[in-house]
Amino acid sequence: MNRKGTAGTATLGLLLAFALILGYVETLIPFPFGVPGMKLGLPNLAVLLVLYLFGAREALLVNICRVCLSAFLFGSFSSLLYSLAGAFFSFFIMALLKKHPAFSITGVSCAGGIVHNAAQLCVAMLITETVQILYYIPPLLACGCLTGFCLGLICRAVLAHLPERTMENGGK
Repeated sequence: MNRKGTAGTATLGLLLAFALILGYVETLIPFPFGVPGMKLGLPNLAVLLVLYLFGAREALLVNICRVCLSAFLFGSFSSLLYSLAGAFFSFFIMALLKKHPAFSITGVSCAGGIVHNAAQLCVAMLITETVQILYYIPPLLACGCLTGFCLGLICRAVLAHLPERTMENGGK
């Protein structure tokens, strides 16, 4: 994958658009488990792809742009707060774990899903000023792990089918 120049910029733009589309599709999918804010995390697929194809700096940029544009297009100020917290902390744990050879793409993605939900719970506790919100920890962390694992598998399959890849971890 060309990291520089027009082709790289166009690819990043397409991956940002892909993340926005996945975010919109996610809003259309009913998630009937009774836990407020529980989602599949589909836009994280695009962030993972950018992280493994381009690197941490570009992935952070795409992630921030995705969160801000999604809140502007489909959400509200409160959704921006929750999304920024989740995206910020999950991104940094994913970027950190990607450097460690013991973590595969699925492991990195699982950790990202778990941290994303944990960060959003912390924001919810600050906003509602109650610790009772911690009752949501088990289902949210389980969902973050499961969806992170599935998105990691999808990301690995997509990367395996790209003609040119510059992955530091060799597609693990």
